[in-house]
Amino acid sequence: MKKEIIAIAVAAVVLAGLIVVFGISSGETRVEFTKVSEKEVPREIEAEILPEYRDLERALACKVDEDIYVIVTRGEKPTAGYEVEIEKMVLESREDKSCLIVYASFADPADADNMAQVKTYPAAVAKADIAGLPDTIELRSEFVQP
Repeated sequence: MKKEIIAIAVAAVVLAGLIVVFGISSGETRVEFTKVSEKEVPREIEAEILPEYRDLERALACKVDEDIYVIVTRGEKPTAGYEVEIEKMVLESREDKSCLIVYASFADPADADNMAQVKTYPAAVAKADIAGLPDTIELRSEFVQP
């Protein structure tokens, strides 16, 4: 009996470790996505969405035709060399509502003084493999060294 309890406790600890390491929890689904190059961004996003939200640091989603696109913007930056990349997306169910959590990495230029001194608006766009727009969207970002 004591060995069974220890085995169950060890299994629970291992499962908890997997949840922490891999971000697995009930009601959470990893979302497949395809990064969209700057040249492939739909005209509606380029002409209407990006100009409206480029000054903000945020994640948002929009529907173009039948596809769902996720956009992450970093706001206005003083020089070239700032980057943003979408790393992972997770769809989570919260009280009968869907929340898309977007994980992004941000990189700043190592030497901003040697970069072109022009205002930039770093953004990343991805086509998400989800059926419809989520009720809410949340951005989780981390800074990385270029």
